[in-house]
This record gives sequence, C-alpha cells and structure tokens, in this order.
Amino acid sequence: MYFEDISNSVRNRFVAPIAHQIWDMKYRLRRNGIVLEHNVDDTWMRVAKAIAHPEGVSTAPFWESQFLGILDDFQFLPAGRILAGAGTGRKVTLINTFAMQTIPDSIEGICDTLKNAALTMKMGGGLGYDFSTIRPKGMLVAGLDCPAAGPLSAMDICDAMCRMLVEGSGRGAMMGTLRCDHPDIEAFIDAKTDRTRLRNFNLSVLVTDAFMAALEADADWPLIWQGETVRVVRAKALWRQIMERTYASAEPGVLFIDRMNARNPMVWAETLCTTNSCAEQPLPPNGSCPLGSFNLAQLVTDPFTPMAQLDLDRLRQIVPVAVRFMDNVIDVSDYPIEAQRVEALAKRRIGLGVTGVADALAMIGLVYGEPEAAAALETWLSEIRRCALEASIALAREKGPFPAFEATSYLATEAMAWIDDRLRSEIATHGVRNAVLTTIAPTGTTSMFANNVSSGIEPIFAASYCRRVTQPDGSHVTEEVVDHAVSLWRQSRGTSAPLPPAFVTAMDLDPEAHIRMQAAAQRHIDSAISKTVNCPEDISFDAFENIYLSAYRSGCKGCTTYRPNDVTGSVLNT
Repeated sequence: MYFEDISNSVRNRFVAPIAHQIWDMKYRLRRNGIVLEHNVDDTWMRVAKAIAHPEGVSTAPFWESQFLGILDDFQFLPAGRILAGAGTGRKVTLINTFAMQTIPDSIEGICDTLKNAALTMKMGGGLGYDFSTIRPKGMLVAGLDCPAAGPLSAMDICDAMCRMLVEGSGRGAMMGTLRCDHPDIEAFIDAKTDRTRLRNFNLSVLVTDAFMAALEADADWPLIWQGETVRVVRAKALWRQIMERTYASAEPGVLFIDRMNARNPMVWAETLCTTNSCAEQPLPPNGSCPLGSFNLAQLVTDPFTPMAQLDLDRLRQIVPVAVRFMDNVIDVSDYPIEAQRVEALAKRRIGLGVTGVADALAMIGLVYGEPEAAAALETWLSEIRRCALEASIALAREKGPFPAFEATSYLATEAMAWIDDRLRSEIATHGVRNAVLTTIAPTGTTSMFANNVSSGIEPIFAASYCRRVTQPDGSHVTEEVVDHAVSLWRQSRGTSAPLPPAFVTAMDLDPEAHIRMQAAAQRHIDSAISKTVNCPEDISFDAFENIYLSAYRSGCKGCTTYRPNDVTGSVLNT
C-alpha cells in the first residue's frame, strides 16, 4: 500500500502554461520577495513535511514520503489554503470552510460575530452565516422601544467588512442563508436586485421539507418568529419569487436544509445551520472542514483506447494516505477563533472529494450525464467512501476516535445505513477518527494547477476558453486555457483530429444530465456537493423551475443554476 520514496525525483510537472502561472502566483513560497521554491516538487516537499509533523520524530519521515507519494503528479490535490500555507510559518489557517457562530439577536451579538468573521477571513478562511436568528425588520426591540433593522442590515455590515478585507488582501468568500419561514425571506430573495448590494455574498434560501410539502399541496405557508406566526403567504408564491429571481440573476440558490441534517453522520450531536461559500460543506455553528480532492483524470490507464479504465487499485492505495494527511491538517492548522478549534478537534471533520471527473469519463469513452457515466461515478465514489471509512477506523484504532464519538448514536444514523456488518462491528469496537469524511468542492484553481483538469464533478466547460486571471498587483490578464483531456487527445491524435463523441461540454448538456450526475454522487457523499447546472439563455421558465424540483426529488442537498443574464458576470468565457 505504501509508496516508493520520490523525494529526489524532480520533473517538469506542468504541461499547461496556466498551471505554472497558478503555482507561481498562488502556491510558490516567497519570503520578502525572495523565491524559495524552484519547482513544484519543492512545494510538495514543504507541504508533506509540515503535514507529517504530528506523526512524531520517529515516524514523520516515513509519512512525509507517503504524502509525497500521493501529491506526486497531482494525484491528490489538497485545497489551496493547505498548498499556500502549510510549512510557511505564516499566521494563516489551512482550512477553507468555516461557519460562523449562531448570531445572537442583539447589537453586541452581531458585532461579536462581525469581529470573529473578520478574524476568520483575515487568516484566509471562507465562511457562511445563517441570519435566521436575527429578528425581522420593524419588530420592536424590547427595552428600547425602537424597530429592529432586520437580518439584511446585519448582512450589509458583514458585506462592508468583507469588502474592506478584499481590497486589502484579495481574500473574501461568504455565504449568507435565511430560512424559508423567516418573516424577512421575501426581502432576502430580492436583496441583490440592487446591483450594488451584498456583492461579497452568495445567497441561499434554507428550504425545509415542510415547505416542499406545502408547495406540492399548494398550501399556505406561515412566516414565523420565535414560534409565533407573523403572517401567512402561499407556498407557491414564495417559491415562484425564488425561481424568478434566480432565473434572472442566478441567485439565490436553494439548500434543502432538513435533508442536510437528516443525512449528516453527526445528526445526533449537532444541527447544521449554513454552508461554506460554495455550498458543498454544511456546517454547525463554529464548524470547519479542510478539503482535498482525488484527481480521477490522473488515475485513468490507457486513455482513449478500448482498454481505458480508472485504476481502482491505485485509488485504494491513495485514499488511506489522504485520510491521514487530512486528519493531520486539523492538528497543524491555526484557527482564527478558539471556538472553531474546539469544534474541529471534537469532531475531526474532513472533506475528501474528487476532481477531473469529466476528463476521466471522456478518456474512458463515457458521455458525461448519461446513465453509464453516472453509474461509473457511483462506482468510483462508493470505493472512495468505503476506503475512507476503513482508513478512519484504522486511525481510530491507532490514535483514538474523534472525542465526540458515541457508537450507538453514530451507527443508528441514516448516513451509516449503507455499512455492512463487518464495518459496523469494527466501528462499535474502535470508533472512527473523523466524524465526516467526504464532500465534493468546486476545485476551480487547484484543478487548473493540476494542468487544467475539469473541476470537481462539473462537465468540461469547453475544449478551450479564456479565463480572466487576477495578478498579484490586482490587475487582470486573459489567458487561453485548453482542457486537460482535450490536450491529451491532441497530443496522441494530432491537433486537427476531431474530438470523439465522449467530449461534451457544459452547454451541450440538458439540465437533467447535470442533476443525474449530482444525484448519483450525492448517494455516496457524507456532506454535500458544489455543482452548477448550466442552462441555455432561452430555457423556458417552467423548464427552469423543474430543475429545482427534480433536484429535490432526486435526493440532492441543494441546487444552483447558471443561466446567462445581464446581471451577473462570468469568470470563464469561450
């Protein structure tokens, strides 16, 4: 299972020019303007050494070698915070995803949350807030006899804070959520019709199962504050408002919050309240999760031939090492707030995912979105899920389970219904090291770093496209980028050879093909999935609305669409 020492092997890893540029701008270590890493092997060695440190003096060199073995040739891609921060000595977090504390309904509570959010973003963390705990606009504040400003005013303050930090450091990623039964939900849905407002937020409505049932029954829907009905609307009218707004401007997204909680392996010990900025990681208050992805495109053998297949044996080798790597990240990372550190160490949540899925499918000859491709994705993710759980059990046997572990409650969850008697017995005896193991993040920048493989489980965007890249001085340049699988095909067949039928792009696909892939993946993922359903500009409103209904009926935990419009811009352009 272990890897040959590659520490003395230095090769030219970058095939795509954009990959070298991303490494140079984002991950290459400099100090006081002096370049300290001469090639990407130096970066991997820095990261591997730092993440192996918790193993102790006697075994750290061995695990450093193992971590190098999975980083080699971009087989495993830690998230950007890890690549940029591990082993640098900088006061930064290695974790991308945070949820803020439950926001108290008071000036003091909102200001405390704002301070903690600023500290989190200053150290490099993206974050999510649930504003559902703030009283509706206009409701009297006890003791002051004045009307409350409401959750959107609190969001404006957080947005201004993020804008200040973005202008100062180039960082900033936030999710803002509000429950579908909050009395200010309609104002929340329409908030970004003002094109100057909440520009640093992604917005999502927390939609409950009860709301979806009311929608199906064409029933009334109460808007509630602290158990009291403030007013009543029609469920269909509220749903239509959400759909019209996202049809016009791609926001707000929809998160099926009850499903997220019901299928959480920790449902017995926590309540998920919001997600990170890209929605793949539902989190409890003060929760966080380090991210990393298996690059499936790099694991295809004999691509573009009848023998092409994903090397499952290699995948089974990589997964346990990656679990240990990510578990160590929890111990190595700094945490902006003490409550975040306490929460992370109590549950040891990690987020292992995949990238390069669409490229891998094309290299094998499967058409993204077709039932055969969805079945292949399920096979791969099922293998990752089982291997990751087995590795986490083995780590628990060695180092102890996560401190909040309680065998009976954990094994009784819906999330653990898939495990067999052998695994059930091992968990009952040894526990598991990590409360949550898998998620699928968008991986936009790290997928380009890995020679521009397709991002996450998204389809290939285009055979080639132009990307606007932010430079260190804040200026922008436009780069032409060729998809990894397309590049490999042209190397083997010639630049004039037509692409085979398996090469389909995001805009070639029916929206239902997108949902089919997301639903197939979700069946094997503990957390959630960052996925955008690309829609043609001329899609009818009824067909657009049906995407969200299909996502709910298919078992997805959320839905985000993108339809070309005159409100939102685009980072990628064909």
